[in-house]
This record gives sequence, C-alpha cells and structure tokens, in this order.
Amino acid sequence: MTQPRRSSFACLLSALLVAGSAAAAPPGAPAPKITITETAAFDAASVPAYAGDYADIYAYLEQHRAQDLEQLQRWVRQPSISAQNQGIKEMAELLRADLQGLGFRDTALVPTSGHPGVYGYYDAGAEHTLVVYMMYDVQPIEPTGWKVDAFKGELVDEPGLGKVLMARGATNQKGPQRAFLNALAAMIKVRGKPPVNLIVLAEGEEELGSPHYPEVVAKYEAQLRKADGVFFPMNTQGRDGEPSMFLGVKGILYFELEARGNAKTGGSQKSEVHGSMAATLDSPTWRLVQALSTLTTPEGEIAVPGYRDAIRPPNAEEQRLYNGLIRDREQDAAKTLEVLGATRWKNGRSVREAVASELFDTTLNIDGLVAGYTGEGVKTILPHRAVAKVDSRLVPDQTPEQALGLIRKQLDAQGFDDIVVRQLSGYPPAQTSVDAPLSRAAIGTYRKYGFTPTIAPRLAGSAPYYVFTQTLGLPMIAGGLGHGSGAHAPNEYMVVEPQAGSKIAGLAQAERFYVDLMYALSDSLKATAKK
Repeated sequence: MTQPRRSSFACLLSALLVAGSAAAAPPGAPAPKITITETAAFDAASVPAYAGDYADIYAYLEQHRAQDLEQLQRWVRQPSISAQNQGIKEMAELLRADLQGLGFRDTALVPTSGHPGVYGYYDAGAEHTLVVYMMYDVQPIEPTGWKVDAFKGELVDEPGLGKVLMARGATNQKGPQRAFLNALAAMIKVRGKPPVNLIVLAEGEEELGSPHYPEVVAKYEAQLRKADGVFFPMNTQGRDGEPSMFLGVKGILYFELEARGNAKTGGSQKSEVHGSMAATLDSPTWRLVQALSTLTTPEGEIAVPGYRDAIRPPNAEEQRLYNGLIRDREQDAAKTLEVLGATRWKNGRSVREAVASELFDTTLNIDGLVAGYTGEGVKTILPHRAVAKVDSRLVPDQTPEQALGLIRKQLDAQGFDDIVVRQLSGYPPAQTSVDAPLSRAAIGTYRKYGFTPTIAPRLAGSAPYYVFTQTLGLPMIAGGLGHGSGAHAPNEYMVVEPQAGSKIAGLAQAERFYVDLMYALSDSLKATAKK
C-alpha cells in the first residue's frame, strides 16, 4: 500500500523544530554523522484496523455534543498561566473536582516545591491500568493579535476549517484533555465503567519545563509501576486532516548565560552608565556576545568540543521509522519551507539530511538576548548586565548535566570563566517502541477511522516523558484525532465543528477515538498476556 501524503500539521510541527543535520559541517565544526543503513521502511498500514464498535457510547456522545463543548469552554475560561501564577490553584481544584464527579475513588492536590500536581485513580476492577498524563497550565497571553478575548472561550467561524473554539489552551492542551474526559464520562454513563483502570497524573508546570513533576511521580511511584502504559491526549491532525504520531520526545537543557561588570574584566558593577564610558569601561554586552560566539561556528554549527560524543546512532527500528516517513517529508519540503517563510534548509542541507537531524541530532539555540535599552528612540547607555537564554534539544544518550558541563568547560577554556551559567530546566529524551501494545493499539485506532498516520520515532520538541519511560519503565505515547493550532500564539484554536467535506474530526468524533483507544488497548494487553 502506498504511503499517505504527510499532513500539513506534521510538516509544520516538524519543521518548526528542525535543527542541525547529517550534512558535512563547515570547517572547524564537528560534523554530525548520521548514517542510515537500514533499507526496510515501517508501514503503519501493516497494523490491522481496530474492529471494535461501541455504537451505544457513540450515540451518547452525539446526543451530548452541546454539553461536551460546554465542558471544554469551562476549562479554557479558567486562566492557569504557570509563569505568572495566575489561576493555577483554581484550575488544579477544577480538575480534581471533575475527576471526583466522574467517579474517581481517590483524588488529591499534590503539593510540590512549585505548582501543585493533581492525582486521580479510577478503579474499574480491570486487569490493566492506563496512566493519563495531563498538563493544566498554559502560556502567558500575548498583548496584541487576538481576535477574541483569550479566556472567554468563544466559538469562531474560521475560513477553511469551520467552527473553532478559540482560546488560550484550546489545543495546548485543555481541549483534547477535556475531550478525553468527555469520552470517559460517556463510557461510565453507558456501560458503567471503562475497560481499564485509570490513573490521571497532571502537572501545572509543563510550560515551565516540568521542574517539579518528578515530585508528583515519586509520591505515587509504587502504584504507577504496576500500570501498563501512559497516554497523553493530543490533537494530531493537520489542516488537511492527516494525522501524525510520534513515539518519543527529545530531552532539553535550558539555561541562561549572564555577563556583568566585574573585577576581572572591568565595567560598572552597580548599574548602567552613560554610553560615552565605553571608551574607558568594559562592556558586559560585548563580552556575552563574544562568549556565545565560542559555542558555534559563524555558520551556526555547534563548536563545543565533545558535544555529540555521547549520542548513540539511530537503531534499526528508528531507521525503519525514518525510512517510512522520509518520502512524505521530501514531497512536502517546499510547502514546509513556505510555511516557515524560509527558502532553504540550514547551510544548504537536503531535506533528507534535515529530517535525519530533526530526529537524531542535538541543537544549541539562542532563545533570547537581553541587555540595556531596547525601546523606541535613543538612549545611550553602557549596560552593566547582559543575559542570554539558551536551549539545547537532547537525543539519546545525552544528559542535561553532561551537556551543561561541556558548555561550562568550553567557556572556561576560551577565557570566559566570569560568565555565569544557570540551568533553568533540563531532562533527558524518552521513547517507546512502535511494537509496544500501546503503540499498536493507537495505530490500529487511527486505521479504524481511515487514516494511516505518519509515525516518527520522536518529536523534535521536548516533554517530561522520561519520568515514565526511564524512571518507571513504562511505554508512553501521545495521540488523538482533532486539529488545533496557534499554541503559544494569538488566536489559538481547536476545531469543534469542521466544515463539510473536511477530514478533520469534530469534537464528537475526537471523543469516539478516545473511547476506541481505551478498548483497543485493553484488548491488545489481554491478547499479549495470553501469549
């Protein structure tokens, strides 16, 4: 069977996170060597479509579309901006109350060193248990660009899509998460219980890098180890309706570099001074720029000695997954570049090299630079402090500690031992096999709805999956029908009533997917146990 055309969602999501590649690096830069020796390609069409049918539950969902939409609106109307501690406690309490209302026997707000977690356990008396990862926090609101109030949860007619729920958190991730709970409510109402026991374990700091989520996991570690897998509800369809599925995530190291006036280099140590003093005093801003320049070549290739030494080559399964998706990526390369407003891949790489890097290579990226006056007009000053925010996406077998140590060593070796390095977030990568029962159940569920999803070994972005895959040894995937966009941007939305002829799932169909997935997982686990 021929592979389906890759979704625009997948193109954009992947391309936004592309960095590095397998092409030869410029002189002086360590060349990322990514070798693909496997010739076989993974074909998601080889997984049989799930055959289960739950017409009574589907009918209930269809009859309660209006009420289910109101549940999504109720969630997005509650602000929960973790960076500003706005509405966090209220959202955590709302989530816990919803779990209690659904019949979760045990629930708790879980104290951490930061924002609280939320725990809930639903005992269905089943043989198997599914952990559901959730995040209840959202990004801050942009000051301009919104068509509607970001927390009013309004329905908007969006050309080319249909009726959408437009609000902060609509697609990232309150919309799909509440849709999952809507599906659970229907199963309980119609059939008395779901086919698996459920543990919901939510955090309120995902947008901050999940610094305290391990504390939530540790509290329930003994119970979690008995589970069979972890699921993250997510909208995965693009504007064309084609879904994508990824089996893991890159890790991340997020840190800041600070240069200040000091006794070694000179410069004001107390406050900014008049710009004319640049003739007699050192500039921390220039020093920071010079320090940053030692981390990459002029072409942007990583120049930190040994930075890639720990990276393991892609294994046979990862290579087969790469071979299975590369043709679609090549077909959509021009479209992807157009969406990004770019004309070529980094340093002239081919799309095959760029995709190899997206999946298997590390990055070193400056997220922001702050120093002195950046407002309108003129203000001539010599700043006493300059800061850079930097992130590095990590692949197996890199660790945040190792990566940061190499960066510190490079700065010291280049004479920048006065530059302060502060780690703000960090965790390792994580991945699940495509042959795990949870993975195959999800692929089979997509296939039931007529889709053959594009499968990637990992997303080029990051999430704290490692607490499950590494700490607990559990498989974890994200999935779901539905389309949304604008995460972290104005006019974030989730489609709830697609226009006629669209492949995009409406709210009721997205909920049906979650119903089928839970039954498919239960069936898959039972079949595996009998072997």
